[in-house]
Amino acid sequence: MALKEEFITSGNWLFKRRGYLPLILLAIFILGLKNFKYLGNDEEINFYWGIFCLLVSFIGLGIRAYTVGHTPKGTSGRNTSGQVAETLNTKGIYSVVRHPLYLGNFVIWFGISLFAHSWWLSLICILVFWVYYERIMFAEEHFLIKKFGNQYMEWSEKTPAFIPKLKGWEKTDLVFSFKNVLKREYNGFFSIIIVFTFLVVLVDFIVKRKWGINLAWAIIFGLGLIIFLTLRTLKKKTNILSVKNR
Repeated sequence: MALKEEFITSGNWLFKRRGYLPLILLAIFILGLKNFKYLGNDEEINFYWGIFCLLVSFIGLGIRAYTVGHTPKGTSGRNTSGQVAETLNTKGIYSVVRHPLYLGNFVIWFGISLFAHSWWLSLICILVFWVYYERIMFAEEHFLIKKFGNQYMEWSEKTPAFIPKLKGWEKTDLVFSFKNVLKREYNGFFSIIIVFTFLVVLVDFIVKRKWGINLAWAIIFGLGLIIFLTLRTLKKKTNILSVKNR
């Protein structure tokens, strides 16, 4: 099998299983926490560092939210059954970067990797993420080239794949849909909170050798859970979050 076909085949295989990447990264991360110490050997400083890392991850979620809020039905999403693209997104955030959702995912995991304040652990997570998603992006672009032909090629020639360019923004035709964001990203929102809460409990155990949770993190988790359950109920039991053609 030629290298191109191998990349496409493996990329499609990984696309359908990309939900496993967080588990792989988390496993690597946990192994790297074996000798964890509070930043500056100070629990309070470490707490504020954790909040900073959480905010970095929320920036990644914000990139995803902005993307999802401006895209039509049948394009960007969390589907894993196969490649889907009823239309080609080239405006808005897609006018400066071809894979904004994956960029958002990267920033989310970069924030998580910073939590351990270990440069080598962050580097490993970045490398694993890149190797995993590089093939997914390769397979996705092969699909889009076959479907949209020259339209895709012309867009890709002027738009970087992963690192956004600083000029050339084209206003999107779609109005931002906050409902669509709430409907499609509430799982990601709560997943971030779960991961950080788990890591906080874990590192406290590593340092103190006893299980417990900081009150502030308990409140963050509790509020996140309430928001998650509320949005999940609205999505599953009502049409409040439904938006036509989104």
